[in-house]
Amino acid sequence: MTHVRTLPALSLLLAGFALPACTKPKTDPTNQGPGSVTAARKYLEGQWTLLSFTIYPPSAAPIEMKGNGTLIYDDFGNLSMNLVPNAATAAVLQKAGIPLENGRFASKGRTVLDMQNRTLAYVLEGQPAMGVPTGPLAANKLRYWQVDGTTLTLTTKDAGGKPLTVATWQKH
Repeated sequence: MTHVRTLPALSLLLAGFALPACTKPKTDPTNQGPGSVTAARKYLEGQWTLLSFTIYPPSAAPIEMKGNGTLIYDDFGNLSMNLVPNAATAAVLQKAGIPLENGRFASKGRTVLDMQNRTLAYVLEGQPAMGVPTGPLAANKLRYWQVDGTTLTLTTKDAGGKPLTVATWQKH
């Protein structure tokens, strides 16, 4: 189809790397071993606890989120995220234009991994694949990931490559 060329880069990413949440990845040799999508999904699988979360709003001082958070990935790439800032942090986040619902930021959906670029995308329940295109926590922002043992760091970036958010998680 010729209209595919006009889709934004994330649509191409989703089309090229999406694995249905209802089935496990194929177990062919090209999808096994270190550096594979299967290995990455296995690494992500389980419960993660938030160690730190910094938000870099435009034209404002960085916000260190005080509170707690959990991130749960299942063996299909589905995720459940719950961030609960303390009252002072929640007020700062609201002032910076970062919406909270009932004092927290929660989402459910699935992940789409891009092993070559070391990014993951969230496809959240109730949102179109491109997500809501606003704010540093927007679902359509790619998360650049880095692993160090049982620590996962996810970073979103602006168009110029500067960090918008940096979240560090510890696996249980």
